[in-house]
Amino acid sequence: MKKYAALLKRTKLFSGVGENDILSMLHCLNAQVREYNKGEYAFRQGEYIRSLMILAVGRLHIQKEDYWGNLNILNEIRPGEMFGEAYIVPNSGTLMNDVVAIEESVVLFFDIDRILTVCPSACPFHTQLIKNIFYTISDKNKSLVQKISYMSQRSTREKLLSYLSDEAKRHNSNSFSIPFNRQQLADFLSVDRSAMSNELSKLRNEGMLDFHKNEFTLREL
Repeated sequence: MKKYAALLKRTKLFSGVGENDILSMLHCLNAQVREYNKGEYAFRQGEYIRSLMILAVGRLHIQKEDYWGNLNILNEIRPGEMFGEAYIVPNSGTLMNDVVAIEESVVLFFDIDRILTVCPSACPFHTQLIKNIFYTISDKNKSLVQKISYMSQRSTREKLLSYLSDEAKRHNSNSFSIPFNRQQLADFLSVDRSAMSNELSKLRNEGMLDFHKNEFTLREL
């Protein structure tokens, strides 16, 4: 567990907490490590969880599959990011989505009950941890609003342009890479892959953008 302390120090959850104090808190929070193979489900819809998680290594997709097998990628979890915070309160119900490792991944688990209860040693950074959770939830709510803005666009073209425009702003550059392949991007935007590929080709022919695999460059008209 000690080898993950440096990583945790850079996360939002442990912002403002020193590396030595993090080591003490890992014991206090009953931290556990689990590894997942590519394609393995970390969690399935309908499961109960009582942990807060941070991805240490790899990539995870939070996704939902309907009765007919149609897949919708709701979010991607990257190293250092927290997830599971929607279920930190008692009686919050079961998971509404699946969590799948899309490459070899390592996840750190923290006991929710220990997070929400002041430890016997009155750890001075426990209050900071609670604050950081709320800050992170606020940031995730902003990301959710952003995703809704993509979904509210009427056409595949508009969804693509809205998403790629935000990615350019996030990278502060007109050239950037996205974390999805074509099928994953289609699933994320809830559009048909063939229709999306056709729109990308049209946008390139119109001189609005260029791309190679998951690397994009937006052009000024």
